[in-house]
Amino acid sequence: MKTQIIGCGNRNRMDDAAGALVAERLRRMGIAAEIQDGGAFELIASWERQEHVILIDAVVTGSPGGTIHVWEGTPPRLPRTQQISSHGFGLAEALRLGKALHCLPEHITVYGIEGGEFGVGDNISPEVLAAVTRVADLIAAELRSQDLPPAETDIVQLSGH
Repeated sequence: MKTQIIGCGNRNRMDDAAGALVAERLRRMGIAAEIQDGGAFELIASWERQEHVILIDAVVTGSPGGTIHVWEGTPPRLPRTQQISSHGFGLAEALRLGKALHCLPEHITVYGIEGGEFGVGDNISPEVLAAVTRVADLIAAELRSQDLPPAETDIVQLSGH
């Protein structure tokens, strides 16, 4: 199955850079990954006609900073919590709009990295940086195993601690 990877984030909004940092790390590992700011319309255009899309973004659910959340499905069942977005309509809105327009990929995996600081600047919390490394490694392992029958997973949260 062909997989498209999209890391979302703003490098100038502290922990909001998490998805972009994962994409950069994957690129250094030789894995193709797109970087976007996470705007809904750009995301929808990117995943058009894709079989499997992996999306990575910073989230706020109330969990400790650096917690890794994994949601799967079409669309995945994301929690209804405060979304941090410097670009208006973000990932959750893109998924809802894509569902309404019947233009979602066959399968979507969302990796959410719990952020804590979203002010202006390029300082990333150590917990989020550790989670960036872990998510990149998880995605790389998933891609390596794609030729095997998919395992049943029910991962909701992976603690970054």
